Amino acid sequence: MTSPPYNKGENKRGWLVTNVKYDASSDKLPENIYRENQIAVLNELFRITKPGGSFFYNHKIRWEKGYMLHPMDWLRRTKWTIKQEIIWDRMGAVNIRGWRFWQVEERIYWLYKPKGKNLIGNELKPKHALLTSVWRFSPERNNPHPAPFPIVLPTRIIYSIMDENKGIIIDPYCGSGTTLVAAKILGHDYIGIDISPQYVAMAEKRLENYQSEERYVKDEMAKHIVKKTFKERKEKGEYLGKFSPQKKKTNSLFNP
Repeated sequence: MTSPPYNKGENKRGWLVTNVKYDASSDKLPENIYRENQIAVLNELFRITKPGGSFFYNHKIRWEKGYMLHPMDWLRRTKWTIKQEIIWDRMGAVNIRGWRFWQVEERIYWLYKPKGKNLIGNELKPKHALLTSVWRFSPERNNPHPAPFPIVLPTRIIYSIMDENKGIIIDPYCGSGTTLVAAKILGHDYIGIDISPQYVAMAEKRLENYQSEERYVKDEMAKHIVKKTFKERKEKGEYLGKFSPQKKKTNSLFNP
């Protein structure tokens, strides 16, 4: 999974935050060049991913002079199958002007590399799927990186997709290493890539001290629980809500 620079031009700021500037890279490319770059990165990730593998891509809707710039505009041009769009409710607006309803959400796209002609893939376990497609948690606040996401985000993704299986997790814009720390705590191998030596040093330091973040990963894992699945309740004839078998109604005029 990853969250690339959003190409916000380095001059966009809200009343509550300053404009985002990254070390060793520019966030003000011409939009067409930015999109082609993102497509090239995502297609290279597709190439190295095994069939049946997934990649999660965090981005957001932007506006430029009234024109909406939507991540789906370039995601549909990649080789990936777009399996789902997840809403990340960040629980707070960056820009509180009234040009639009305050934007409190970002998007997370579940990208899938099919096995043959199977575009659907394996089913998530109920304890993961029940977390729904709207995720509500605040951004990371105690991190010197200009745009970090919280460790709960990669933890939820990795644990839901991999469950008890082990694999390799890659983040091509790893920044301060949040994805890598989550992968390490969950027992996976990982690959992190970043152009900034400063961010690489930050990630390496976090990986050395990963134990200090284990409690956040465990707290997220504790949310992945279901006492009894729908299938199990159905097999035992237990209450299924509106899906419970309905008794046939009879007319009392013709029954004692």
